[in-house]
Amino acid sequence: EDLGFAVLHPMRARRIGAAVRKARGNRKELVSQIQRKIEVRLRDEGISARVIGREKHLYSIYRKMRSKGKSFAEIMDVFAFRIVVENVDTCYRVLGVMHNLYKPVPGHFKDYIAIPKANGYQSLHTVLFGMHGVPIEIQIRTSDMEEMANNGIAAHWLYKSSSSERQGGGHSRARQWVQGLLEMQQRAGNSLEFIESMKIDLFPDEVYVFTPRGEIFELPKGATAVDFAYAVHTDIGNSCVACRIDRNLAPLSTRLQSGQTVEIVTAPRANPNATWLSFVVTAKARTNIRHHLKSQQRSESIELGRRLLDKALGGLGSSIRATLGTGAVEQLLLETKRPSLDGILEEIGLGNRVALLTARHLLGISELTTGSPGSDLAPLTIHGTEGMVLNFAKCCYPIPGDAIVGHISAGRGMVVHRENCNNIAEFVADPERCTQLRWAEDVSGEFDVELLVELENQKGVIAALANRISAMDVNIEKIDMEERDARISQIRLVVGVANRVALARIMRRIRTQNLVMKVTRVRH
Repeated sequence: EDLGFAVLHPMRARRIGAAVRKARGNRKELVSQIQRKIEVRLRDEGISARVIGREKHLYSIYRKMRSKGKSFAEIMDVFAFRIVVENVDTCYRVLGVMHNLYKPVPGHFKDYIAIPKANGYQSLHTVLFGMHGVPIEIQIRTSDMEEMANNGIAAHWLYKSSSSERQGGGHSRARQWVQGLLEMQQRAGNSLEFIESMKIDLFPDEVYVFTPRGEIFELPKGATAVDFAYAVHTDIGNSCVACRIDRNLAPLSTRLQSGQTVEIVTAPRANPNATWLSFVVTAKARTNIRHHLKSQQRSESIELGRRLLDKALGGLGSSIRATLGTGAVEQLLLETKRPSLDGILEEIGLGNRVALLTARHLLGISELTTGSPGSDLAPLTIHGTEGMVLNFAKCCYPIPGDAIVGHISAGRGMVVHRENCNNIAEFVADPERCTQLRWAEDVSGEFDVELLVELENQKGVIAALANRISAMDVNIEKIDMEERDARISQIRLVVGVANRVALARIMRRIRTQNLVMKVTRVRH
């Protein structure tokens, strides 16, 4: 840290370094007095220990000055000592002796021996009121813990030939930590994503929460129930739908506090939600959510690409099944340098490759010999469960029952518009990327639609309108208000509906609201 600090902030590092060297001389006598007093007390108690005066690192001083808003003198007024003993039992004995020698500062005791950090670090931390009221930071640990603190996880492999005690819990935790880093690296999309994930995990503060069985988990400060779910197991995180905190239902985005008992509720067919990325804080959760979403998008892209290519081939009197035995697919893979047909289908589903041009290529048909598919082709059926590769345009908000058309957008997959949407006119010039669509009879899901409500401008009218909509068990996704004049206001609402029948019911209910003058569906 000090080396990085000197490179990033050379002037600050030099000034703090000079101040530390100057302060070292002024503090030397007091530090020696405190150290001698600790050593004498431990010797009187029959405890064999090494007492080391611990000097703060430059970056640690700088960080505390910034985070706590303290001056250099205030930070350096804290004296720090490390006491190294032979075994864990002696650590707790020393803690009692220190609390008897000097009064402890309330709220500053941390037991990293009973609850180690994720990287295997163990020690007892306490702060005491020392001589003349000077705060004293004490760290108490064994020799093995000292090696771990100084050498990191490498300490557990540097001393493989040592006693079995060395190969115990600390070794296991270190292995788990390295395994977590390896999993994070494998699931990261690229090296930059891995580095960002590593940065997220380097939190100075932790919270400790429990499973219903009493197992304890260490998480960074600000961690949510989703972070906890992924800490328990990746499959638990991928399938979580709700949580209970201290036996009470709570949102998955709830930030956890130390001492809470957290139970995760899962569902067999549940999947991670992209919105989780906006509130999770651990690298493991973020990496696994991204990995799952990418895998899900790939499978959905392949399925959509298969349907689009089959439709395009159908317009030319063929099908994917018919082309598989002709050698055309193998030739296409050779020319495009793709390992399998799934790669081609994924590109079509994502909009990076045109299905009609691919179909012509497979059949060896020149673009000049045939036009684009006619309107007599069967439209592609939309079920509403296609996933992330199917997007519903925000300009016209199509819902089941509307006449619809699809536009293949590069990188986004298929974007569904209403047939009378003004923006669809821009895409007619590129008919190879447009396709006729129809709704499936059993289409499922909730679809956004935009409404414009005109009402008299009176106090409480918006709250009354929102309550009426909520009473119908309808979600309000967005609400904007603008005054048309001093008497009339216009409200734009985006609500979730199942189909046109549900939309008509909502509009009728809004019209019966007092002071509502007009309700229309927004048409772009």
